[in-house]
Amino acid sequence: MQSYISAFVTIFVTIDAPGLAPLFLALTAGMAREERKHVGLRAATIAFCILLLFAVAGTEILRFFGITIHAFRTAGGLLLFYIAFEMIFEKRQQRHERSAERATTLEEMRNLAVFPLAIPLIAGPGAISATILLGGTFPGLIERTALVGIIALNLLVVFAVFLLAERVEGFLGATGRIVLTRLLGIILAALAVQFVADGILALAGRSG
Repeated sequence: MQSYISAFVTIFVTIDAPGLAPLFLALTAGMAREERKHVGLRAATIAFCILLLFAVAGTEILRFFGITIHAFRTAGGLLLFYIAFEMIFEKRQQRHERSAERATTLEEMRNLAVFPLAIPLIAGPGAISATILLGGTFPGLIERTALVGIIALNLLVVFAVFLLAERVEGFLGATGRIVLTRLLGIILAALAVQFVADGILALAGRSG
């Protein structure tokens, strides 16, 4: 049960659903409530399909490129730590806002469910890396099915945040969002260090 909770927290933090609320509002400005609901549902569904692919076949994709899961665990942990660093020092939100602004400038509102919402805001490099890492941790059928359920639960949370974006933004406020983002960043940093440590120990064991 502890490993499942850790998996949920890892994916939840890398996706950062609360942080997506103001970006979703900015991207869908001027849309009716039903239009926002449709865009949010489509974005969450596409992101789920992407993460599902890497959860089921991520290890095989790595094997195709000749990369061991231990090497990817180490590299992925470093990437997650970088994302945590961005979250703690408020760099990630600024980068996401630039992506949102660029999409609006290019008049891609019709496809914003795919870009930038599904990719890279929801299913970004951090979430994909975390999914592959967790997929290697849960090799059995039951464990892998549980991982798919955890991913689905996280995407349901994302969709719920999109539906309640206005209330979430108003409830958190600027200060609340900053505090939450930094707290989640610290948790993610600790998880990332654990990934790196496990990967290095596994690589050292193989070489020894």
